Amino acid sequence: MKKIISFLLVSILVFTITGCSSSSQSSSDSDGKVSLTLWYWNRSLDDELLKKVEEEFPNVDLKAQKIDGADYKTKLQTTLAAGSGAPDIVALNDWANEFLPYSDQFVNLLDYGADELKDQYLDWKWNYTLTPDKKTLIALPIDTGPTALFYRADLFEKAGLPTDPAEVSAQLSTWEEYIKAGEKLEAATGVKMFDSINRVFTQYISQSDSVYFDEKDNFIGDGGNVKKAWDMAMSVHEKGLAANLVDGTEWNAGMNNGEIASFIGAVWTKKILEEAAPDTSGKWRVARAPGGDGNNGGSFIGITKASKHPEEAYEVIKWLMSPENQLQAYTTMDLFPSTPSVFEDPKMSSEEPFFGNQNTTEIFSQSAENVKPRYFGPTYSSVNTLFTDQLTNVANQDLDPDKAWEDVLKQVEKELSR
Repeated sequence: MKKIISFLLVSILVFTITGCSSSSQSSSDSDGKVSLTLWYWNRSLDDELLKKVEEEFPNVDLKAQKIDGADYKTKLQTTLAAGSGAPDIVALNDWANEFLPYSDQFVNLLDYGADELKDQYLDWKWNYTLTPDKKTLIALPIDTGPTALFYRADLFEKAGLPTDPAEVSAQLSTWEEYIKAGEKLEAATGVKMFDSINRVFTQYISQSDSVYFDEKDNFIGDGGNVKKAWDMAMSVHEKGLAANLVDGTEWNAGMNNGEIASFIGAVWTKKILEEAAPDTSGKWRVARAPGGDGNNGGSFIGITKASKHPEEAYEVIKWLMSPENQLQAYTTMDLFPSTPSVFEDPKMSSEEPFFGNQNTTEIFSQSAENVKPRYFGPTYSSVNTLFTDQLTNVANQDLDPDKAWEDVLKQVEKELSR
């Protein structure tokens, strides 16, 4: 926690010295327009919608700057700490919660009437960027990443497992049932049910209502849902049911070659799977995930205190994140909406050839509406990385699970004491 506090103190000190107004990139052009800068990364926002901002707001000159996603978070952190060069409007990825301790560097959207918009969004998504005291909202929701079970219907059929999505959801409703099905499928087909034990762990905790920290930022990851997720991953590992494919080229090849029968993934994985495994088109289906609904990914959009024009900036992001525009972003960018009122719109539904003409939106919509709210904490990412790295070590080096668990807890203790 010390490095988090240090970053915060440095940020506050620099902002105090320089003053928020002097750090803003926004200005008024000679033609009287309000100039607003926006930072985002590729595919985080719909470029076509951004082009329409000035049509909707003739008094605004929006300067949208697309920044490399790999460097985005670091650039934002260092810019805020420096106290100069920050944009008016900023997109935030699923690590947005890590900026809650620095909420003083963001405009509190509740001060501009954002509470009136709350009912438009999924509750758990709205609360993600709300400070623990519920008094400050640093960003509005963009998209979500509801999860579901992706499975090969042809391989399930060969193994004597159900193939209809509703039947799969019913018969594989728990992780224990899912693992048993994996044993049956491998015995019948020789194909692995799971792509990696890392995914087992990650998806289990995505379905949980508490993970590494409580709302007072006390570490609770030495037991509870984290230990259950670890044990579930170890069960899959010890039974030899995971191929442990590395994301990227190896995973793509494994999917296209039929080495994996299923995985739990977010809605945005659809596009990745279609591009990775064209030879399997028509063979995949989607069902509700064993263990419950979860979420992986999804973005937000906020306003920094650097902005000289927070009112105009708020009107812009409110318009961009309206249900109508989220629906457009889904049709053009596959950004799954955080506004459930559009889930049943005809534009959200279609028969998808890759998934055997199934309308998978029905599954992901149900998942999105049933995600359990949970608290992440400002050091979630760093702690989660320690666990997932250790799981990779277990998979690749066949480490003793109990010793690996003890070792990762020691690593976490060291990390949090910095």
